[in-house]
Amino acid sequence: MGAMKEKWYMGGLHFECNGCGSCCAGPAEGYIWITPPEIERLASFLNLSEQDLRRQYLKRFGFRISIIEDSSTNDCIFLKTSADGKRGCAVYPVRPNQCRTWPFWNCNIASPDDWKQAAVRCPGIDRGPEFTAEQIEAVRNQKTWWEQSCR
Repeated sequence: MGAMKEKWYMGGLHFECNGCGSCCAGPAEGYIWITPPEIERLASFLNLSEQDLRRQYLKRFGFRISIIEDSSTNDCIFLKTSADGKRGCAVYPVRPNQCRTWPFWNCNIASPDDWKQAAVRCPGIDRGPEFTAEQIEAVRNQKTWWEQSCR
């Protein structure tokens, strides 16, 4: 990897997912972008044909495809609440790259204020282990998670 351009988070950032599901939930409407290889993996995981998966759980927006959201809550359709009240992803092992790169999205790490704003929604931000700037960039820039040997 070449020299990294100076970023405000060069000293690292702390993050630890606590499984609250806030990153997957409304109230605002959004998009959960998914690529063709991820669609293939999701269909297999759910024991559906890709055609059935697309019909039941996906929506096209121009040239891109998104997982649908619950129409009343704007939560990802795969965000489920268990009998004990805990929320979690029903397709976690094959969740899209967009989900895997949270919270290190460009909009969240553009500035310290953006990071603080993301922390209002996500209780795992500024808690837990430190991610170095190199680790943040690796997560932020990953595209083909299914080709990585470890995670």
